Amino acid sequence: MSLTSDLQKALASISTATITTVLLKKGLRRTWMAGTKPLSGEQSRVVGEAFTLRFVPAREDLATPASWASPKSTRGAIEAMPEGCIAVADAMGITSAGIFGDILAMRMFKRNVQALVTDGVMRDAEGVRATKLPVWCNGAAAPPSVAGLTFVGWQEPIGCGGVAVFPGDVIVADGDGAVCIPQVFVADVAKEAVEQELFETWALDQVSKGAALPGLYPPNDETKAKYEAFRKTR
Repeated sequence: MSLTSDLQKALASISTATITTVLLKKGLRRTWMAGTKPLSGEQSRVVGEAFTLRFVPAREDLATPASWASPKSTRGAIEAMPEGCIAVADAMGITSAGIFGDILAMRMFKRNVQALVTDGVMRDAEGVRATKLPVWCNGAAAPPSVAGLTFVGWQEPIGCGGVAVFPGDVIVADGDGAVCIPQVFVADVAKEAVEQELFETWALDQVSKGAALPGLYPPNDETKAKYEAFRKTR
C-alpha cells in the first residue's frame, strides 16, 4: 500500500495546484488529467488509490447492450473495486457517449468507492449527481457507452487525460481537476507539498500586505530567512 492514513490525511489538505508544482520540481510534467472537471460544485477534495478501467473505440461486434452482461464488463469491474479506491477510467477523451449512468454510479457509491475520475463523460448527469458519488469528468452525453466505446478491462495501466495511470497510483482531485502521483513519489510529495502549501500561504499573506513579488516568489535569501523566522513561531 502506497497510501497510509497519515499520507492520505496530509494530501487531503493540499491543493492539486500545489501538488503539480511539487511534481514538476521532480521532473514530472504530465500529472494533471485534462478534461477532469467536477460534475457537481459541492464536491470536496478526494484522495485515494487508483483503480483503473480501460475503454477502446467502439467495435460493432463487441460494443453491444449484450456486452453489459459479460464477466469482463463495467458491471464486473465495479464489483471488483475495493472500498476507498478512486476509479479512473480511460475513455480516450471521447465525449459522444457516457461511460456510466446513475445506476452504476449508485452501485459505486454503495460499495464505498471514493470517486470516479474520467476524461470521458457521464450520462444521466442529474441522476449521477443525486447518487452523491463524487465525479470528475468532461461533461455529459445522453448515448450509452457502447455508442462510442468498448470496455476491455480493469486494473491495468491506462492513459487518462494525457496522463499515464497505473493501478495503485495515488489520485488527488479537487476544483482544479485530478492529479496522479506515482506510487514511488507519494511519501515525498506529501511531505514537500505540505511545506510548499505553508510557504505559499505565508507568501500570499505578504502580498496582501503590499510585498512585491521579486525576491518573494520565488524566495531570495532574505525572504527565506523571514519565512524561517515565521516557521519557528508555529
